Amino acid sequence: MTDTPCPCGTGAGYQACCGRWHAGEAAPDALALMRSRYSAYVLGLPDYLRATWHPGTRPQALELEDPEGLRVVWLGLEVKSHRSAGDEAQVHFVARYRAGGASAVRMEERSRFVREGGRWYYLDGDTAH
Repeated sequence: MTDTPCPCGTGAGYQACCGRWHAGEAAPDALALMRSRYSAYVLGLPDYLRATWHPGTRPQALELEDPEGLRVVWLGLEVKSHRSAGDEAQVHFVARYRAGGASAVRMEERSRFVREGGRWYYLDGDTAH
């Protein structure tokens, strides 16, 4: 069976890219974690999203549908920049999605990540630019 392209947009196959992080291997850096989290939204993996969200900022519940109950379809990811300094990192990205039959939405975020116990975690993000 051939490996399908990874939703994160690297051009690599899913199993060789985000699939291994989804299977439990620790992402090597914040950029790989951010891409794997985007893929988890695309593939509907809320348990992975919660597991990679820092316990100090993790929401009690995580709904992958639109607040109005519409199915969300993710359309693409563009990484603008990323930087890392020790156990802290930031990734600036743009993700596009569509909820129901509505027009596509462009979501831009500067996400913050921290590494604890050898694993990277999503801390929070700033969407106001």
